[in-house]
Amino acid sequence: MSKLLDRFRYFKTKGDSFADGHGQVYHTNRDWEDSYRQRWQFDKIVRSTHGVNCTGSCSWKIYVKNGLVTWETQQTDYPRTRPDLPNHEPRGCPRGASYSWYLYSANRLKYPLVRRRLIELWREALAQHTDPVLAWDAIQNDPQKAQSYRKARGKGGFIRSNWKELNQLIAAANVWTIKNYGPDRVAGFSPIPAMSMVSYAAGTRYLSLLGGTCLSFYDWYCDLPPASPMTWGEQTDVPESADWYNSSYIIAWGSNVPQTRTPDAHFFTEVRYKGTKTVAITPDFSEVAKLSDQWLAPKQGTDSALAMAMGHVILKEFHLDNPSDYFLNYCRRYTDMPMLVLLDEQADGRVVPGRMLRASDLVDGLGEANNPEWKTVAFDIAGNLVVPNGSIGFRWGEKGKWNLEPQAAGHETELTLSLLITHDSVADVAFPYFGGNENPHFRSVKQEPVLTRRVPSKTLTLADGSQKRVVSVYDLVLANYGLDRGLEDSNAADSYDQIKAYTPAWGEQITGVPAYLIEKIAREFADTAHKTHGRSMIILGAGVNHWYHMDMNYRGMINMLVFCGCVGQSGGGWSHYVGQEKLRPQTGWLPLAFVLDWNRPPRQMNSTSFFYNHASQWRYEKLTAQELLSPLADASKFTGHLIDFNVRAERMGWLPSAPQLNLNPLHVKARADAAGMTPQEYTVQALKSGDIRFACEQPDNGKNHPRNLFVWRSNLLGSSGKGHEYMLKYLLGTESGIQGEDLGSTDDVKPEEVEWQTAAIEGKLDLLVTLDFRMSSTCLFSDIVLPTATWYEKDDMNTSDMHPFIHPLSAAVDPAWESRSDWEIYKGIAKVFSEVCVGHLGTETDVVLQPLQHDSPAELSQPFDIQDWRKGECDLIPGKTAPNIAVVERNYPETYERFTALGPLMDKLGNGGKGISWNTQNEVDFLGKLNYVKLDGPAKGRPRIETAIDASEVILALAPETNGQVAVKAWEALGELTGRDHTHLALNKEDEKIRFRDIQAQPRKIISSPTWSGLESEHVSYNAGYTNVHELIPWRTLSGRQQLYQDHPWMRAFGESLVAYRPPIDTRSVTHMREIPPNGFPEKALNFLTPHQKWGIHSTYSENLLMQTLSRGGPIVWISETDARELGIEDNDWIEAFNANGALTARAVVSQRVPPGMTMMYHAQERILNIPGSEVTGRRGGIHNSVTRVCPKPTHMIGGYAQLSYSFNYYGTVGSNRDEFIMIRKMKNINWLDGEGRDQVQEAKK
Repeated sequence: MSKLLDRFRYFKTKGDSFADGHGQVYHTNRDWEDSYRQRWQFDKIVRSTHGVNCTGSCSWKIYVKNGLVTWETQQTDYPRTRPDLPNHEPRGCPRGASYSWYLYSANRLKYPLVRRRLIELWREALAQHTDPVLAWDAIQNDPQKAQSYRKARGKGGFIRSNWKELNQLIAAANVWTIKNYGPDRVAGFSPIPAMSMVSYAAGTRYLSLLGGTCLSFYDWYCDLPPASPMTWGEQTDVPESADWYNSSYIIAWGSNVPQTRTPDAHFFTEVRYKGTKTVAITPDFSEVAKLSDQWLAPKQGTDSALAMAMGHVILKEFHLDNPSDYFLNYCRRYTDMPMLVLLDEQADGRVVPGRMLRASDLVDGLGEANNPEWKTVAFDIAGNLVVPNGSIGFRWGEKGKWNLEPQAAGHETELTLSLLITHDSVADVAFPYFGGNENPHFRSVKQEPVLTRRVPSKTLTLADGSQKRVVSVYDLVLANYGLDRGLEDSNAADSYDQIKAYTPAWGEQITGVPAYLIEKIAREFADTAHKTHGRSMIILGAGVNHWYHMDMNYRGMINMLVFCGCVGQSGGGWSHYVGQEKLRPQTGWLPLAFVLDWNRPPRQMNSTSFFYNHASQWRYEKLTAQELLSPLADASKFTGHLIDFNVRAERMGWLPSAPQLNLNPLHVKARADAAGMTPQEYTVQALKSGDIRFACEQPDNGKNHPRNLFVWRSNLLGSSGKGHEYMLKYLLGTESGIQGEDLGSTDDVKPEEVEWQTAAIEGKLDLLVTLDFRMSSTCLFSDIVLPTATWYEKDDMNTSDMHPFIHPLSAAVDPAWESRSDWEIYKGIAKVFSEVCVGHLGTETDVVLQPLQHDSPAELSQPFDIQDWRKGECDLIPGKTAPNIAVVERNYPETYERFTALGPLMDKLGNGGKGISWNTQNEVDFLGKLNYVKLDGPAKGRPRIETAIDASEVILALAPETNGQVAVKAWEALGELTGRDHTHLALNKEDEKIRFRDIQAQPRKIISSPTWSGLESEHVSYNAGYTNVHELIPWRTLSGRQQLYQDHPWMRAFGESLVAYRPPIDTRSVTHMREIPPNGFPEKALNFLTPHQKWGIHSTYSENLLMQTLSRGGPIVWISETDARELGIEDNDWIEAFNANGALTARAVVSQRVPPGMTMMYHAQERILNIPGSEVTGRRGGIHNSVTRVCPKPTHMIGGYAQLSYSFNYYGTVGSNRDEFIMIRKMKNINWLDGEGRDQVQEAKK
């Protein structure tokens, strides 16, 4: 209709009235409404998600208009839950709802970028050398040129380049490094594959084809709780959040559920309507404290003391005074508590718990011929010694007895928990006590460093004719907790009011939590579990796990759950949520990610040890092993520096190493041929003679460090990089803010196993390549930055531990500007590498050292004492007393062809995981039909993996979690070991096969798989340990049960065979630094904590304009009102935090929610936004990790010992940081270092 007349003002529009004149209708122009309609119009909706490590794994609707993403909203079509359970949706948070801002923001990386100085050198070298490898050689062999671009890192200077030029440069650097130093000098870091598993696999597939080093993340992030492998032989397995609704009592311990698990918090709220009590345990008044029925506020870092005081109450009231039959039967059947432990007599006459009694200790091995050294022993109720089914010795070398059936030697048996009734003597057993260690910042309770407890024991005659006393683990646990059992034990407590370890009164002294509350919460928790058969739960996370002694914190809580029979019961157990660790189709993904279809084994390395070594953080170590040892240990056996323990662990095969040897592993075969040996034989002989050494023994000799590093899907230098300033100096060779002195300038302990070089190498990396969709802190320090597609511009898959679904990332629009998906980026590099390597690398023989792997026969290495081949205590036996030595043939010119095709090892060797395997021929044939096959070339006839969707289909077809046929085969494989039929768990899903287009239509619930310990069922929510309890599948531990007693010699020596309270360590970061000039304001040492933030997921979203608008718009540090008054700091003042590791600047948030003595800086607040210069360093202020440094723990280096064995991201050194202290003060001069006149002076408070 024409609106011409509307334009003339002198025509009046006649209006109609209605309702007797009370209403009026106007016929005015409403064109202005069109702008609102157009704003919310769209052309299509595409399903995608956010590939960010938040565990949310939320499905989103992505709205596209005119080829551009306009906004996103939450999907609400998750498969429905059963009628008695709330649905999962809506899932999402404000951070995810703001992601579309990134796509077209100024911070979006649009083109390939390169550091100007480097590309000038490269172009100059290419003009002189037509061969790109020789051009790179010319740069690296000229020290002045090599240093010139290293020193420019972090100082801007990027220019736009193109894919062709940079792919050639990267490929040439990789070829040169492999040729001259070895493929293990090329490394890559990317975290959390579950958040975008194909994108992760793209980089690791390329690296693994080269023989490069894939760096771990879960341990480095400190997301890994070592207590989980220790107790269950499992990296981490936890209930889905829907199982919270099945609980009857929940303690949220150090986990800020509403803030960090936002999409799942509704289950936490909804369960309260059923009458479930929720308790928050956090040192600060956090959001979860506001959401809960009760809040306990222990002193930060004292969680294990609180847990042990609660455990004391549970054991006394529900195991001794009024025994719960359910609790006792659970402990008898599903824990190591009935197992027997030998008592050792020390030279000074003290009696201490030794290792577990094994079948091999007794005459004829109690009839056990297979692995009797690895089979634990107990008494049955008739008083006979028996070898119960299920211990680790039954797992390898025989079939049918690795189960938790109540049997021994083929007969029904019931085990005895305690020897209290049948003992023939009472032993005075010594236990270490660490609660009296003095620390000016933490409370202590003075008691003797060795506590003697009375424990019932029996004397046995062993196979060698000697007599030894034994005790049960159950009796040791009760004694360790200080419980009075009527054995005239003066050190035991007969009242909660006594201040003895580990009573509630003692707990109050350490933690500050009133004793009556400790009793109350422990009693309620246990009583609920007793009445509901285990429906009490602890939700825990980073707030507890990021301490140096995090395993003690966790083991204290795990013990509470085990004492109450909660693990493996719906609505009960532990719920550890730190990182999106659950890659549900794991076994389908592994061959794709680590090229198990072409080469085995891959090179993998634990990042904590890697960065501790190569960022030279060990050179500043002040903590010694002597400080950590038990007072009962022989200190003469544990001398040296912490890095010495890591070196010993590497050469004994306990931990991986990278680089591995002090020569190129591609050159070993030539030496072996000359000596008339195989590569394995020669490597053994050369290591023993010293002709070859482990690279970790000579980290600063110029040959034994990484040279090329890829970073993708990660902000290593802006988020996870503990010891940030050390990385800048030693890995990158640029300016740093380190304020401490290395060991060369002090009298501190120097290494015994590592060669000391006075001048450490600075700038070890020749090339740092980062892939990202935005300009992050890591990008700022990189040499090359490659623009990746965002999560709305690529195809991928996503899973989480919080829900049971698999769903996609989808390309709603094409990648903007010149960005590419991770799969296409690495595929492009692989293609150029295959061309550039010709003439330099052909078919090469690579020698790969592999640690003694968990879930393999190698976890049965040294059952009793530790013997070191280097010290002449035993022979070097690969796979037993040293790493396994594997020979891998690599065809470098075929790298691209192999990258884009599924290799023949899937047909030949099949697939598997966690100690079981199955045939995959059907799945390979299916993939050939689905993805089509290569028609020519070296991979002719093999299934294609050209695109990210092809890669997704490989994962989906091979994984039992997404292919019902494979699930049945996997359960059959497990059944051969257990002697039980488990196929009923997947038979009803045998015909189900999930394809990529299926999950684009709707998220799909995965299928139950034996590689996980819970069930995906319509009748029960996923809960970790459920199949162990209800299917009688052993835990993958020494005893096959939940392992509370850790009997490895190092665990005993460091006083951690049983749980104990260990106060935070003294890193000496505020007492051992150079003299810092005063600025006129007072200074104070505060404990520095880095919890997860509200307005970002790690560093992602931290500079997002929408999130900045909701927050304060830059880095902030929270301090208490008490400390602020003392320091003259007001809210929003600029403050500086510094210590020996470096310095940072931020605004102060002064709040009563923070207790005195503690400060919080929500982690991963980027250094690219609103950060002034530091008065201490004279440089731009750092990030949260500028004041941290890695400090590894020796007990996390143990390997080759049942559950204490290495596996990628499963067990190993962990990057903790919460024991750190900083000096904090108000800043005087606010210098923005930009010369724009914005500098200011902060005056003292009047």
